[in-house]
Amino acid sequence: MFIARLIADPETLGDRLAVAMEEIEESGAEVLGAGMLDSNPDVLELEIVDGNAALVRGVLDRHFPDADLLLAEGAITLPQVFVSDMDSTMIGQECIDELADFAGLKAQIAAITERAMHGELDFAAALHERVALLAGLPESAIADCLDQRIRPMDGAVTLVRTLKAHGTRTVLVTGGFHQFADTVASALGFDRVVGNRLGVEGGVLTGAVIGPIVDSAVKRAVLEDEAARLGEGVVSLATGDGANDIAMIRAATHGIAFRAKPKAREAADGRIDRGDLTAILDLYGIAREAWVMD
Repeated sequence: MFIARLIADPETLGDRLAVAMEEIEESGAEVLGAGMLDSNPDVLELEIVDGNAALVRGVLDRHFPDADLLLAEGAITLPQVFVSDMDSTMIGQECIDELADFAGLKAQIAAITERAMHGELDFAAALHERVALLAGLPESAIADCLDQRIRPMDGAVTLVRTLKAHGTRTVLVTGGFHQFADTVASALGFDRVVGNRLGVEGGVLTGAVIGPIVDSAVKRAVLEDEAARLGEGVVSLATGDGANDIAMIRAATHGIAFRAKPKAREAADGRIDRGDLTAILDLYGIAREAWVMD
């Protein structure tokens, strides 16, 4: 059984739904039911049996390309562990690009960041290259950048605090840096932070990264280790936007791409393009009166 939940333009939902349901059944699946969630009346739920998940997803993508979506195998239940990327997911910026602006190098470094997020460059090599360009920048630029540039993504605080209120363990895992992530995690309410660390000596950045790199393999391992600690059958949620997030998105029970690059979007079970991060709460069927607002 598959459950599909989506949030789409209500003015065109009915017409598109009728055609989509017909195509789903032509693909070999059967739609047992369709209706809006009682708890979240903007969310359409389809109950589908038999068929192929990839074919069902293809139909939904064609008819609802602008919808926020989650397609799950079996019932959709709340996650017991939530692991999220930071840059351009929980915050609206890429920290290294904003920090680079303080060195007059934003355009150069942002171009490398963009290619790495699309999966065009080796993540570790791209990270070392960008950090090396920051050598000699005063450490104080980090605090200035946090204060002047870094802001939570819309809905981030409500998402994290609501999931925690419902018993979910929350982990921020980033290919960025603890010097940013620790502050972000504290502000949003995450239980744990995993990230890289910028080298600093004598009050200036050394241009090096201290210790092993947090890459896609580490992100996936964090998710799997957190789930394993909670025991058999744990429901996990992962969110991210770039190529470095694909492995954990695929490993999660529910992998949701948030305003993501094409490769990450394709790898995910769901996506958020239309709404902010609180759309995840809607897709899980958490009634709005149960949200913990920021």
